[in-house]
Amino acid sequence: MRDFWRRYRRNKGAVVGLVLLILVFAMAATAPLIFPDSPWDMVAAPFMPPGEMGLWLGSDSLGRDVAAGIAHGARISLMVGAVSTICALFVGVSLGAVAGYLGGVADDAVMRFTEFFQTIPSFVLAILLVAIFTPSIGSVVAAIAVVSWPPVARVVRAEFLSLRNREFVQAAEVLGKSRVSIVVGDILPNALSPIIVLASLMVASAILLESALSFLGLGDPNLMTWGFLIGSGRSVIRLAWWMSVFPGLAIFVTVLSLNLVGEGLSDALNPRLARQRGGAA
Repeated sequence: MRDFWRRYRRNKGAVVGLVLLILVFAMAATAPLIFPDSPWDMVAAPFMPPGEMGLWLGSDSLGRDVAAGIAHGARISLMVGAVSTICALFVGVSLGAVAGYLGGVADDAVMRFTEFFQTIPSFVLAILLVAIFTPSIGSVVAAIAVVSWPPVARVVRAEFLSLRNREFVQAAEVLGKSRVSIVVGDILPNALSPIIVLASLMVASAILLESALSFLGLGDPNLMTWGFLIGSGRSVIRLAWWMSVFPGLAIFVTVLSLNLVGEGLSDALNPRLARQRGGAA
């Protein structure tokens, strides 16, 4: 663990990303304490600029506190990103492990199934799924998970193909271990590095996708999200720029921090690749 942290700290951008991500999580965790009232409550006159009447980031077209909306929206965005990524990892890792370990017909079937989902643009498929099952937090999470698992399956399949003929796997087979035990207990732990890195990037993509869906009016109408805030301010961008700019900055900072953390995890978990990249630079 100490070596991992030392390698991670060598990437200054990754350290900055981690600090920013901690701040975003702190804002989400303390939102009910800092803004105890509902973000839907009208607390001031409409279109109050930032700093007026104690409103840090101003008010929107209905007099709601933009800062409260961003803080409470952070909880929804992070939750959607985390839950959809977990669901996508479960599906992708399961199918990728089956394809990579068994090979043959199972591999072909899983890959053709994966390619079917990849032939449809992910954003278009997500819109279709949410529209079919009506906009709600559950349908949004499910739609993001459905469009996110194919890359995971491909990465896991590649890792399993490279590991299934290693000596430790052959030894486990000789000892009579079951296939499930070999996959879960022997191969998967050795394939976790790229999965962890990919997961951090998937959370960032999920937050962007949820924001885009909410911007289009396909988010949960009962929940305050960053995409909803941007969408509600697009028609009055010249009159009240802060309604869209500050939620957009929140998305930008969160996605940037997750990408920086992902790069740092890649360097820490794959020091050889990091040295090659440093040498090339």
